[in-house]
Amino acid sequence: MAESVVGILIIQLSTLLSQEITLLGGLKSDVQFIKDELESMKAFLREAEAKEDNSELRVWLKQVREVAYDTEDVLDDFTFHFARGYMDGFYGKVRKIYNSIKNLKARHQISLEIKAIKARVGEISERHRRYQSQYGTQERGFSSSRQANADFDTRAQSLFIEEAQLVGIDKPKAELISKILDDHSQLKVVSIVGMGGLGKTTLLKKVYDDAAVKKQFQSHAWITVSQTFQFSDIIKNLIQQLYNEIRRPVPRRVESMDDIMLSEFVRDFLRERRYILVLDDVWSIDAWEAIKCVLPDCTTASRVVLTTRIADVASASCLGSLDFVYKMEPLSDKESWTLFCNRTFQSNDCPPNLEEVAKKILKKCEGLPLAIVAIGGVLALKDNEKTHEWEMILHGFGGEADGGGKLDRIKRVLLLSYNDLPHYLKSCLLYLSIYPEDYPIGVDDILLKWIALGFVEEKERITSTDIAMSYMKELINRSLIQVKSTWTDGKLITCGLHDFLREIIVSKSKEQDFTPVATRYYTRWSEKVRHLAIHNFTDNPQEFSSLKCLRSVVIFGYEDPLTTTILSKFLSGDPKLLKVLDLDGAELDNIPKHVFKLFHLKYLNLNGTGVKIIPKSIGKLQNLEVIDLRGTNVTELPAEILNLRKLRSLLLGGLGDYSNDYAVWGCKCPLGIGKLICLEELYGIEADSDKIAREVGNLTQLRLLVITKLRREDGKELLSSLLRLTNLRELAISCIKEDESLDLQHSVFPKLGFLTRLCLKGRLERVPQWVTSLQSLRTLLLFNSRLRENENVIGSLGHLPNLIALGLHGAYEGETICFKVGGFQKLQRLELMQLKRLKWVRVEEESMPSLRSLQLGDCKLMQELPSGIQNLTRLQFLRFLDMSDELMHKVQNLDKQSVDYQTISHIPQVFTGHWINGRWEGKFL
Repeated sequence: MAESVVGILIIQLSTLLSQEITLLGGLKSDVQFIKDELESMKAFLREAEAKEDNSELRVWLKQVREVAYDTEDVLDDFTFHFARGYMDGFYGKVRKIYNSIKNLKARHQISLEIKAIKARVGEISERHRRYQSQYGTQERGFSSSRQANADFDTRAQSLFIEEAQLVGIDKPKAELISKILDDHSQLKVVSIVGMGGLGKTTLLKKVYDDAAVKKQFQSHAWITVSQTFQFSDIIKNLIQQLYNEIRRPVPRRVESMDDIMLSEFVRDFLRERRYILVLDDVWSIDAWEAIKCVLPDCTTASRVVLTTRIADVASASCLGSLDFVYKMEPLSDKESWTLFCNRTFQSNDCPPNLEEVAKKILKKCEGLPLAIVAIGGVLALKDNEKTHEWEMILHGFGGEADGGGKLDRIKRVLLLSYNDLPHYLKSCLLYLSIYPEDYPIGVDDILLKWIALGFVEEKERITSTDIAMSYMKELINRSLIQVKSTWTDGKLITCGLHDFLREIIVSKSKEQDFTPVATRYYTRWSEKVRHLAIHNFTDNPQEFSSLKCLRSVVIFGYEDPLTTTILSKFLSGDPKLLKVLDLDGAELDNIPKHVFKLFHLKYLNLNGTGVKIIPKSIGKLQNLEVIDLRGTNVTELPAEILNLRKLRSLLLGGLGDYSNDYAVWGCKCPLGIGKLICLEELYGIEADSDKIAREVGNLTQLRLLVITKLRREDGKELLSSLLRLTNLRELAISCIKEDESLDLQHSVFPKLGFLTRLCLKGRLERVPQWVTSLQSLRTLLLFNSRLRENENVIGSLGHLPNLIALGLHGAYEGETICFKVGGFQKLQRLELMQLKRLKWVRVEEESMPSLRSLQLGDCKLMQELPSGIQNLTRLQFLRFLDMSDELMHKVQNLDKQSVDYQTISHIPQVFTGHWINGRWEGKFL
């Protein structure tokens, strides 16, 4: 963590030195000294953190982390006092503030603090040079071997699990053996990928030791690669195994060979042999590329099998047409229960008095075999009659994972993945500890928080949003973050953490004063804590008044009115360094005045609160980048919103009653909205005049635009604006009322080359020609379009090359829809809803070959199943919702011998249902 904190601080120092030279004055040399010293230490920090079990190094790392935090605090305080006017460009005002008595005192105080930090950094740097000499030379070999031995101990244990404990291994074992023993003569690579603790090594060991596999190969070798990868050591180990197998000593000349000679030696040995080589625990593509170079690609049907936690390593190793990636999945609930009972009770039975608590404990393991075996080992020592002891394990799960003993093994396995992270990802991962257990983490939201908190390094010509998304994908790639839900087109919606990993990072965050969690059970924390999460907390709000170093506060499930308890008392404590304030769902009528004093605030989330008015004071938040007002009662923004020139996300739109079902309730924005040229997301703006539609065209950085209450006469102006919005990825347009048309068919032809999602809500005379040219479009939703049958709606859309999801909701007034040969080649999800005149749907052969989900709803004139539905051979889900009574009855009572049944018998899930009391109720066929 120290490496991550220092890395972020160095970037901040560099920015300060480059942009604020005038204001720094005599402090410039001190700030430069601090930056230089921290940079010299940074390279050593990762090595030191890997040896954190050394008490001296642990103390030193804590000192580095604390001085980095203190430096960040002083720099932000400096900016608070001196950079406000400068950032606005008011140079005369800066001079006046600079010379005021109040700020002279502040400058003097900050100067003293920076000089004190400079002295501390000097002392820490001197210790760094001493440790670098001591641990970088004398103990380097000892430490790396100790780390290698620790890795080996953990991995070796997984190789010797008793056969009785192995569950769910037969099917994947058989699949892997079939891939290894096929009759292809070329070299083939098989990769097994998944998070730590899934049992990749255990599975592969059973495959490797199988008699049929042993018999097929002349040479066999098992290499554990691990993070401490040394090429020469790996190759010499391989040579030793190969010679042991033929019972001959390794030639003496091998010891004196360099890497190139070793590579040639191995290639010559293996060239005429049929071999199987296991590379267990590969952590990088570089390690694979280095080892791959020594393997001869002969026609001897040799095989390389590797395990890795990192998806990119698996895919990079399997680029050949014969290669195969096996994604390791968690155990099913049934398999987990069997393994748990075998490990805990040495049988398939669980005592009835323990079944409920046992299942709750098992749920936390989420199918991770190593976690199940580890927690089972702990519980096996408990008295089965003392249920309260099991309850204590359940409620103290995090403490058990942190306390060593049997669960220390799973902690070490998962920490390997954490320790391997580059510094810029460690803070991002640790920050996820703010979320409650099993909480669906909104991907878009967490990316905005990472950016606001400075975790995302800026790069030229790449937006912070894209960089943050690359961080998210890298953490997913490393099997540290789990994807929980996606849109049909693949866009990430929510993600989460495995419970065991979450407990570990919660513990690590608390230990480092990074992110403690305030709950009804835990209310104490260090005054220097950086981030605070509040989970269902109701007691001791006065504790918040002393937290002056906080950078973020996020609440979850807080039920009491915030204005009278936590928020007012917390804000009165002057948390002037706060950058993120997330009050999503809180009971809040007005924004407290203290919020508008938070100069550093970059992210303000009021989603789902009762806030009605945004006061003019909003204009004081010069650094605000994100404001989320969705689900509030705010209907109009003040002109002062235009002062927020750094705003990147402006999210609007309420959830209350509105005049009709066709218009989306947005929010009125002042004229001049086009001045906010940094905006990337503008959600829920009302087009109450053609000037708004015109001004939107100035927002050339927009990636998401949701515009509501568009009048017919505004269409041409909006199309002209879309010509300039070449960065748009998502676009939604809604008309002002039910009978209003969206006039989007003009000679103006926007070329939205990056647009992936489009939603049009309102009457259309025909599908706009520019829509049919969107080559990147993946999702298209048309609501209340009322397109006529002679407009060839389906034919015009069927040639969109990348369309994945199509929704027609009240969008078509014909009696027949025909999906013709060759159309919709990539479509996976189709919704036909509220098509009041629709009677027949026909699907021709070779149409929609990729379709997975088909939903028909509220099409009351349809009485027959779609004709040709048997042509949809990949269909997995078929839903009939609120259809005619005749059709619903027919589907629910199909005779298995009937022709209709045969046409849908290949579909795994067929559902019929009605909307009752706010939910779909029905049954599966």
